[in-house]
Parts: sequence; C-alpha cells; structure tokens
Amino acid sequence: MRIAFFVYEFEPLLVGGLGVYAIEITKKFVELGNEVYVFTMNDGTLKEEDEINKVKVFRPKTFSCEAIFPWIVNEDLTRWGTHLKFFADIFAYNFLAAKKFWNIVEKEKFDVIAFHDWLSAFSGVIIESNLKEKIATVFHIHSTEQQRSLGGGSETIKHIEKKALEGADGAITVSYAMKEHLKELGYPVEKVEVVYNGVDAEKYCVKNIDWNLVDELKKRYEIKDEKVIFFIGRLTWVKGVYNLIHALPLVLKDFPNVKLIILGKGEQYKDLLYHVKIHNLQQKVVIRSEWVNEKERIAHYALADLCVFPSLSEPFGIVCLEAMAMEKPVVVGAAGVSGLREQVIPSGEKRTGVHVNGNDPNDIAWGIKVVLENLEEAKKWGKNGRKRVLENFTWDIAAKKTLEVYEKILNK
Repeated sequence: MRIAFFVYEFEPLLVGGLGVYAIEITKKFVELGNEVYVFTMNDGTLKEEDEINKVKVFRPKTFSCEAIFPWIVNEDLTRWGTHLKFFADIFAYNFLAAKKFWNIVEKEKFDVIAFHDWLSAFSGVIIESNLKEKIATVFHIHSTEQQRSLGGGSETIKHIEKKALEGADGAITVSYAMKEHLKELGYPVEKVEVVYNGVDAEKYCVKNIDWNLVDELKKRYEIKDEKVIFFIGRLTWVKGVYNLIHALPLVLKDFPNVKLIILGKGEQYKDLLYHVKIHNLQQKVVIRSEWVNEKERIAHYALADLCVFPSLSEPFGIVCLEAMAMEKPVVVGAAGVSGLREQVIPSGEKRTGVHVNGNDPNDIAWGIKVVLENLEEAKKWGKNGRKRVLENFTWDIAAKKTLEVYEKILNK
C-alpha cells in the first residue's frame, strides 16, 4: 500500500509517546513492503523534505495566522489566551500539509490516508472533502480531550475529535479501555478497531545496557546503596507524578533507603520541585526535566529496581512496555480509562506488576511497598513482563495488525 500518514510529531521534533509511535510504526510499514509519506510539523528549523528509515517525510514550513483567529474563532477558543497561538499553528500545519499532499496525489495514487488525533484531523477532513477519487481514510485516536483533561477540556477540541471519527471510513484506538471510553462519549464505535502499541524489544533489552553509563547516572543522582524507583513521562497532572511524590513519605516510613528518579518535561515541573521541597525530600527525589536519547533511557531503566506509572488516566502507555521489556516490575495506575490495566498482570503465575489507583497516594505507596517487600519475587515479575511483551506488544505485531485494519477498510 501507499500510505499518507499525518501526525503532529515526528523525528526529530518529539513531544511524547505519539512521536515514538509514529517513528516506529512507519518504519515497520516500510519493512513490510509498503510506501509511506509522513506529513508533520515544522518548527521552522527543519528540512521541508527528508527521508528517515526509507519513509518520505514532508514538513511544510508554517506561517503565523494567530492574528486573525480572534476575529473568527468561538468563545471557547478565545479562552485559550496565549495558547491560541498553538491552535493557530496546528491549523496552519494541517492546511499546508493538505496542500502538499494535494500536489503529490496529482502524480501518485494513494491507498490510505491515516491521520492521528485532533492535531492532524483538519488534514484528513480537508483532503477527504476535496477528493475526486475515493481514498480510504483512517482516524487514529490515541487519546481524547475528555481523557486528557479528566472530563474537562476544550469543547472545540471535543467537537473536532468526534467529527473526525464520524467522517472517517474507519478508526483505530490503542486499548479496549479507550474503545469503551469512546462508547460512553457517544462515538460510533462500530467503526473503531483496537490495535495495541508496541516496543522495540531488541533495543529495550538487558543485553543492550551500557553499564558505564549506568554508573555515571548513579554518580549524577548520588545513588549509593538505595533502591531506585523510576518514573519517566510527561510532568503533567494526568500522569499521576504529583501523587507519586506525595506517596513517597509513606514509602519512606517503611523503606527509608529508597530514591525516586523522575525523568520528563511538562508544565508541572516547577510545582513538583516545590512539593519536593515542602516535604523535605530533596535528598530522596531527583527531577530531571529534559528529553534524553534512547541509549540513556535504557540506562535509566537498568538503574531502576521498579518502575512506577501511576496515571490517573492512560489510553495505553508505551513507557510501561519499555520497562517490562527491560525486565522491571511495574506499578501502574489502573483506575478509570487505563490501557496500563491491559498490559500489566497483577496476580498469578504470569504476574508482571501491581495495579493501583493513581488518584490515591496511599494506594500508590501500597503498590510500591508490595514490590519492595518482595524484591526477589518481583524479579520473576520482570521476566514475566518481558515474555508478555514479546508475545503481545512488539512493533512487528502492532504494524501487522494495523495494516490488517487498513486492508479491511479498503475492502469495505
């Protein structure tokens, strides 16, 4: 198939899990014999045309249309204040990406147009409404505004997401928890298929650990003989990291010889530093707010004794797969919308970790202590986790299942 792939973030401009997904899945599409054209955002510093992993990448340079948006947008968007620029930039990216695609489609025949979240929804709708010959359109729903904001958020974004799904020929979401969530929101779920995300288990493997780098990290974080609790992810409320910090004093009462390492960027960074200070945890918590390369990510997992992802709401959670592939026991938020609940087995012979309520610091502390009390047993949970990843959650599996959905939609 020849696939047009519209996604807001792509190498090297990465923000979170969506960018990791886009890089890995398109690479696998090509390896499986498909041709992929990615249309993505340009911050003004990147090449407009590129090729990465044999994927053709187009990054039309956007222009600012922020000045005119207050004239035409609704009251909901005007409340965005300075963040209106982000919406305007997204709109400009979509419009220009659609135009770039239009120039290409006059010469090349495409089979599928895949667009991801509301951030690329305009492109799909603009293209579909102008096509002379039908091309299958697939809307990938990695999250919703309601899920990201725990029920609040922008009414405009909610409307865009629902209209994008209604107009697409088919849709893919990342967990059964997300599909149930969409059903509760009144989305037409009869056209929604579930395909789990994946991980590169060859990269995220104990054989790839750079132990010199691990030693450097131990020195940097002043780790001596402490047990290491590790969190990696966006520093935002929905990821539960605020509650994780508040859970730590409860852990320290029973296990004083632990250290929490937090790696990520986000709007809560300064607030988290403040709460570390008021709880007098400066010697027990390290917050490193930066994006690190993959080799260093792997070294951080190697450093950890357990990994904790106490999300209040999580459509899927690729970092959990990375930790499991690295044979680490995991403590995950399993309340509400939780794809983590579908990854992690919390009991029995195939156990891989612990389910907790990410809204409750007491429950997070309990989950961490379950692992610390059973560290030898938890090593078995880590090995079970890697086995589960290899059987269910690799990018090869994700790509093949996604292509099967595309074929199904094409053949309707």
